[in-house]
Amino acid sequence: MPKLKATLMDEAAVDRALTRIAHEMLEKNGGCDGLCLVGIRRRGEPLAQRIAQKIEQIEGKPVPVGVLDITLYRDDLSPASGDMPKVNATRVPFSVVGQKVVLVDDVIFTGRTARAAIDALFQMGRPAKIQLAVLVDRGHRELPIRADFVGKNVPTSRSEMIAVKVPQIDNETAVEIWTL
Repeated sequence: MPKLKATLMDEAAVDRALTRIAHEMLEKNGGCDGLCLVGIRRRGEPLAQRIAQKIEQIEGKPVPVGVLDITLYRDDLSPASGDMPKVNATRVPFSVVGQKVVLVDDVIFTGRTARAAIDALFQMGRPAKIQLAVLVDRGHRELPIRADFVGKNVPTSRSEMIAVKVPQIDNETAVEIWTL
């Protein structure tokens, strides 16, 4: 039975991290021209929306935001195993061709979700650049993928789990670490 070990970030800390990420994105990309955000379903979606709102407050211009469902691109599901993935809607209502696309997710762990998201994104066209923004980097990479923008680095053991909570799904904002 999982047990709550600690709350690592409260609502204010998450907000500060997202504000910092927004500023870093603008600095690294020379503003918001040609920039778009694509949240990885589920918790990456509301995080991408919040970052886009912060960019608009800073720059005075909206940034397009989409949502990507990577279910069909995962490498851990197999029809032979009987896993029947539930596919949700991907909504990217703009062209990614030639754009600076920032994939947004809640946690980076092995890197497999980011790899699947990149595969899914390339099915839509060829962006000029793909970057990755995450609220939490917990380590334990299995693929040579790193986030360009990180809210908080949290060294973990494999017997721990990071839970990012967002109001749209969990009715609160927090980052917790749980012992499995």
